[in-house]
Amino acid sequence: MKDTLKPGIKYQHKFLVPSSKTVPALYPEAEEFLAMPEVFATGYMVGFLEWACIKCINPHIDWPREQTVGTHVNVTHQAATPPGLEVTASVELIEVDGRRLVFSVEAHDGVDIISKGKHERFIINKQKFDAKLGEKLKR
Repeated sequence: MKDTLKPGIKYQHKFLVPSSKTVPALYPEAEEFLAMPEVFATGYMVGFLEWACIKCINPHIDWPREQTVGTHVNVTHQAATPPGLEVTASVELIEVDGRRLVFSVEAHDGVDIISKGKHERFIINKQKFDAKLGEKLKR
């Protein structure tokens, strides 16, 4: 972690929603998903919010030796977004508690606010994390 990792860091991230990030594409193995509307899937939207948080703080950690993993997501998905619209995530680091980071997140599709909430991430040492995964696979 660098000394610059402090609450108040903000970041905006934009993404043009393709058909490949819609509900039917989320689990193409599931006929229930295939029958649903072609709108930005909640699962992909959460990933998009995580991506914005990662980009927000990477300049403030020793990337790629240090990385972050998501540990808690508490967001709404309050409006549908069809493919072709650009979504913008606005994130702010609001708490640093050791290696635990808390973000305020919001996303907008140019017409509606599509998401609001909080997201927590945890700073990891990539090499140590990978070693633990290797041990887990041996069980």
